[in-house]
Amino acid sequence: MPRKLTPDLPLFGVVVSLVCIGVVMVYSASAIVAADRFHDPFFFLKKQLFWAMLGLAVLWAGMLFDYRRLEPLVTPLLVVSFALLMLVLVPPFGQSINGTRRWFHVGPVSFQPVELAKFSLVLYLAAFLTRRQESVARFTEGLLPVLLVAGGMAALTLLQPDLGNSLALIILTLALAYLAGARVHHMALIAGAALPVVIALIAMKPYRWRRMVAFMDPWDDPRGIGFQIIQSFLALGSGGWLGVGLGDSKQKLFYLPEPYTDFIFSIIGEELGLVGTTAILTLFALLIWRGLRVGLRAPDAFGAYLALGLTIMLATQTLVNIGVVTGALPTKGLPLPFISFGGSALLMTMFSAGVLLNISQHGAGDRELYSRAGDRERYSRAGDRERYSRRSA
Repeated sequence: MPRKLTPDLPLFGVVVSLVCIGVVMVYSASAIVAADRFHDPFFFLKKQLFWAMLGLAVLWAGMLFDYRRLEPLVTPLLVVSFALLMLVLVPPFGQSINGTRRWFHVGPVSFQPVELAKFSLVLYLAAFLTRRQESVARFTEGLLPVLLVAGGMAALTLLQPDLGNSLALIILTLALAYLAGARVHHMALIAGAALPVVIALIAMKPYRWRRMVAFMDPWDDPRGIGFQIIQSFLALGSGGWLGVGLGDSKQKLFYLPEPYTDFIFSIIGEELGLVGTTAILTLFALLIWRGLRVGLRAPDAFGAYLALGLTIMLATQTLVNIGVVTGALPTKGLPLPFISFGGSALLMTMFSAGVLLNISQHGAGDRELYSRAGDRERYSRAGDRERYSRRSA
């Protein structure tokens, strides 16, 4: 009889809760700015509602689509991702915004190709590590190929320039390779060789170096490069235990730049206080826990690596965003998953969550079926041995 597939309901509830919180907080953080720039306080809210509804449809599609059918799509998605990462660097396809080329614009719709690249990389890593489980510990056969693919994506992303997402791609690759059995000393050698390169990349761009200086001492230039992080500190510190109240933030009144995107967590801290930020952190901790659980309970290696990779990707973006907002990390432009304003990032994170939910549907039941199949095979072999023994006697 067909088995009823039930997704991980706590994971589903966490994702929907975070998206709903994101819609509310995007409106709260953006209404004043939207009214000033576009003469419509609901400008960003309407866009975020549209992307959230579309994201729920994408989540549902990812949950219904059997994750095992994604494995044949590895090569096409990789090719498309590399092509888009190269094409976005070429005018007039990729449009320049504040000196960067990270977006495609088609009418009112914009898309950031690195979001697709991150998902494609996770898919490639899951398929590769599944095929090479026995050779992951060997550098040339296991670790080197995945580093070449991830390094190529990171290099193209760096040309946009986008150092934050470039490092996120490398961290994702190394973390998943480690879980698959890559040797620690190989990864330590790679990290040691990459460190001077990262330092050189920071030193080559004056704005990156200023960000590092601001990270060490933002009050050294409080009206310049340290302005943003100081305003974030003021927002978080003003919130106290319960916050100043939803919609009553002062830092969003043209003090904190772009409060509805990368620094939306600061507005949450100001308006909802320590209680609100703790609730958000609890939801993300639950999301990461359930994602890791899905990976550990997956019925096959491909599902396990895919679920673990998607969870690491979401966890990395969350930790980096919150680390930047709280001053624990230098300023990087990574959005807070499910909450920050944005279309392409929200759609890809929602689809990733849908894939996690699909894997969770197959986990316990499929493993039970495989276990029963293994038992039948053992019983069959035992019966064959018994019959052979009787014939010999």
